[in-house]
Amino acid sequence: MSRIQELARLGQSVWLDYISRSLIKTGELQSFIGEGLGGITSNPTIFEKAIAGSPDYDDDIRRFSAGGKPVMEIYEALAVDDITRAADLLRPVHEDTRGADGYVSLEANPKLAYDTEGTIAEVRRLWKRLSRPNVMIKVPATAAGIPAIERLTAEGINVNITLIFSLSHYEAVARAYMGGLEKLASAGGPVEKVASVASFFVSRIDTAVDRELEAKGVTELRGRIAVDYSKIVYSRFRDFLSSPRWKRLAERGAGVQRLLWGSTGTKNPAYSDLLYVDGLIGPDTVNTMPPATLDAFRDHGRPAVTVTEGLADARGRLARLEASGISIGGITQKLQDEGVAAFARSFESLLKSVAGKQKQL
Repeated sequence: MSRIQELARLGQSVWLDYISRSLIKTGELQSFIGEGLGGITSNPTIFEKAIAGSPDYDDDIRRFSAGGKPVMEIYEALAVDDITRAADLLRPVHEDTRGADGYVSLEANPKLAYDTEGTIAEVRRLWKRLSRPNVMIKVPATAAGIPAIERLTAEGINVNITLIFSLSHYEAVARAYMGGLEKLASAGGPVEKVASVASFFVSRIDTAVDRELEAKGVTELRGRIAVDYSKIVYSRFRDFLSSPRWKRLAERGAGVQRLLWGSTGTKNPAYSDLLYVDGLIGPDTVNTMPPATLDAFRDHGRPAVTVTEGLADARGRLARLEASGISIGGITQKLQDEGVAAFARSFESLLKSVAGKQKQL
């Protein structure tokens, strides 16, 4: 049994935070699926690396350009092709798990992060175009994204909620998901067919908090806060699952909105390469790993339930952080704002890369 399959037995699915045409065409993705991979996530940065960094898309770019397609339409055609191919390869996983796993995620235009109606229209359009039950559209957990999440869920659309950095972000997302399911149920819709994940971004918290800790000379908390805070969020997630509100939905067949650990590649070389994997293993979770992190876990990961361990100590360290004058709430909101801006920049860079390829070809 592979380490990925061992994680599945513990209730955690492993997704790959990467997609490319070669991953699909060479059979590498199929090999990962055979090893237990349960899904794929993508974002503009990932697509830019794939498109700009290889000739795999050149023929399509040349063909679309000859047909007069503008750059935005060319990018979307390339992305939709990759996403649907990957979804078709993962379809047996989706069917074998009765819809619990086997998903591929595509990012909605990040420029719409503060536009509720624009986000809803964009997600509806992409959902219709992809036309697969095992795809998810990514929507950020911004103040404008929360009502969009509820309305899209009420329409039976699978949503991957991104850029969750705080407990309050997560709570708003969980309530939006339940609210959407309640509306769908009251309309007689198939709540059992809706899937969602709440993507909590882990490593970036340590990067930001460590900077503050170093400035204050509080070194003993470095590299601890991201995992600690994630465990607190997981504890709140379990609270939601035991609530009467959720139990009523579960009785109607609703699927759990799993917590997805994102940004799990270790950025500080002084820390373990699996800091944000080995410490956050538990039921009803997903860890979407970049390729290097996935390779590291396959080589020396330690499958064991850890996300429920040391919760009291984690709360104690968070209290010490606040006592030192560092606000986790302030840091995490800034991280979300910066994340929205970074995704928008990546999207612009992606379109420029496609335009550059178009000109070159």
